[in-house]
Amino acid sequence: MARSASVPGEGSGAPPEDLVDEAATARAVVDERGVVTQWSEGARRLLGYPASEVIGRPGAALLADEVPPAVLSSLLTLPRWSGAATLLHREGHPLTVNLLAHLRQHDGARSEWLLLTAAGRLGTSPEDDAFLRRSFTQSTCTTALYDTGLRLVRANADMERVIGLPEEAMRGLRVSEIVHHPQADRTEQAMRRALDTGERQDLQVSLQLAGHERPSVWTVSLAPVRADDGRTQGVLLSAHDMTEQHLARQRLALVNEASLRIGSTLDLVRTAQELADVAVPGLADFVTVDLLPSIDDGEDPPTGSPRGPVRLRRVAHQSVLEGCPEAVVPNGTVAVYPDKSTAAECLALGRPLIQQITGEAMEHVLRQTPERGERMRRFGFHSVLAVPMRARGLTLGVATFSRHRNPEPFEQDDLLLGQEITDRAGLCIDNARRFTRERATSLTLQSSLLPQRLPEQSALEIASRYLPASTQAGVGGDWFDVIPLSGARVALVVGDVVGHGIQASATMGRLRTAVRTLADVDLPPDELLTHLDDLVGHLAAGADGTGDIGATCLYAVYDPVSRRCSLARAGHPVPALLTPDGQVEFLDVPAGLPLGLGGLPFEAVERELPEGSVLALYTDGLVETGSRDIEEGMDTLLRTLRSSDSSLEGTCDAVLGTMLTERPGDDVALLVARTRALDTFHVASWDVPPDTAAVAVARRNACRKLAEWGLDACAFVTELVVSELVTNAIRHAGPPIELRLIYDRSLICEVSDGSTTAPHMRRARTYDEGGRGLLLVAQTCQSWGARHTSDGKVIWAEQPLP
Repeated sequence: MARSASVPGEGSGAPPEDLVDEAATARAVVDERGVVTQWSEGARRLLGYPASEVIGRPGAALLADEVPPAVLSSLLTLPRWSGAATLLHREGHPLTVNLLAHLRQHDGARSEWLLLTAAGRLGTSPEDDAFLRRSFTQSTCTTALYDTGLRLVRANADMERVIGLPEEAMRGLRVSEIVHHPQADRTEQAMRRALDTGERQDLQVSLQLAGHERPSVWTVSLAPVRADDGRTQGVLLSAHDMTEQHLARQRLALVNEASLRIGSTLDLVRTAQELADVAVPGLADFVTVDLLPSIDDGEDPPTGSPRGPVRLRRVAHQSVLEGCPEAVVPNGTVAVYPDKSTAAECLALGRPLIQQITGEAMEHVLRQTPERGERMRRFGFHSVLAVPMRARGLTLGVATFSRHRNPEPFEQDDLLLGQEITDRAGLCIDNARRFTRERATSLTLQSSLLPQRLPEQSALEIASRYLPASTQAGVGGDWFDVIPLSGARVALVVGDVVGHGIQASATMGRLRTAVRTLADVDLPPDELLTHLDDLVGHLAAGADGTGDIGATCLYAVYDPVSRRCSLARAGHPVPALLTPDGQVEFLDVPAGLPLGLGGLPFEAVERELPEGSVLALYTDGLVETGSRDIEEGMDTLLRTLRSSDSSLEGTCDAVLGTMLTERPGDDVALLVARTRALDTFHVASWDVPPDTAAVAVARRNACRKLAEWGLDACAFVTELVVSELVTNAIRHAGPPIELRLIYDRSLICEVSDGSTTAPHMRRARTYDEGGRGLLLVAQTCQSWGARHTSDGKVIWAEQPLP
């Protein structure tokens, strides 16, 4: 049996398991009823009872005195109890011991107490002091003892190792004299506080110790040492090297910073620059980010890893030195990297690579790329880490991290850190690349669908502006259009499709085409929006479920003859009106539901506009921004229109300059139109009685008006058109019948009647007496058609002016 009273470490070299004397501890287990269930050899040695005499008996029988009530109550609530207890030896004498009791739970159903006490005590020996001195000296904690004068008294072996001096060389010196560093003065101040207050002081210091290759970080604990009478006799310094933990926290902080800073926008170059900025100086002294040229060109990079010499475009770099003097390749420039260069080798291997720049390696770089090698030698590059930038299985480029001011070479932990932040940047760059490509496609599609130039017409003077959304938001589906109609009238359209991207642009194109088709039928604004609402509903029903399809729209028709404007809107912002007398207002047009919701009819209103009135149609991106609500934006729009100059182009510039102080987050479409009027000289009309004899009178009236306008060259075709249209109205329609000629950019002939039946052009057979009139009209005029009115219809025909 091992010796229970021996000094640890002394003996005959017995095996470790024989050095533990289990019988030196007395153990007993008492269940929740107070009955003894287990009894150890140590317990027998302590009290003399064999297990057979104790197990199954109440534990209280072993006590010399009754248990105080306070102790019993505490046992019911505490998981552990300790204190002095007087036990009864088998021979009848009391024995006071220090008892430790642990409460043990079994499946939450029953509990028991484990009672422990030492069955014997270590005796004192002359070797105790030597044992304590050896324990202090051989402690794995860096420890030193200082007196009240802050002079070193003792230092253990680990302190000697850390400082690099033996105890004899340090004894009697202060911390600031042993370690020449500002942190030593800070440590002494904390030691003085420990002596003055009698309280433990803790601090963290970072310093470069003599003989150590790199700075180290330490947590230092300073505890006052007191004598038996309470006097402070000195300070015990205990230090723990936390350098690795500190570096790990720094790396974790850098990863966290990278997650916050990299990818703040969908701009490829800015994302690459964010990677370079984050890595300097936390990871490297100089960082470059180079991408395959196809990335910037909007193409997908080739699959697999590039082999041999590789062409890369520099998109970002950063340095601890101002101006990045280490850079050889300017941003935006394509350079060739030889096959044995760090960047090319890293891409070929498809994994991160660390290279130490030895003399031989430097000579190799100088031979392959003399300018790059000369720059590396001048600034003292000694360690390079290259990480391939990949995302979704594609290789995008390479990030290269270099050190020339930081003396530490890159290690495995640095490689993992570089790979972490590069992978994050690679995913963001790929997102930016994909978004940029989609945005370019959307802009191209949207530009092709919007009016390339406004049509020529006399009813309105028009100016327009279109601003796509910022890069972050993506291209939207706003559109506008100007559509000439029959009778010198003009339709104005402004719309806004829900969402952004190619889908929104494509939907916008379909709606714009639909509006033009419905306008060609000459439907009133409310009916046109009803048909458009049905179309959006059909588009939504046939969509693949990737997003909602909806839109808002405002449709207005202006007639320069009557100077009346008819408007209807589907959930779109109301138009603004500036009259020639300087009054500005929003027209009261019923809102209607956005297109695609269906169920409720749209309502049109008609307003007579003075000649020279300015009508402003726009999308919500103009008046509603992140920093301003729509009500404030609309008030600002009215103030801007009131103070704008007479030029419509100037009005557009003033509106955009005032309303948009920064790049818009949503598309902005603005259409500004000033009304014109056709005077009585350019318009002539005659009532026609429902009698075939009135046809000749109508022809004569038309010819006299043509002569007055100087358009005798149009007389033959006009007589033919008047004869056919008036005759059809008399024979197949009903009163009131009216003939009207309009002298505009073309010569327009209109015949209105009280019937809602539309004419149909047909091919007459050989012996038919009629049926050829509308065919002759269509062949002699540039266009013809019919439109319905509230009390009938109008048949019209246009012919070019000579």
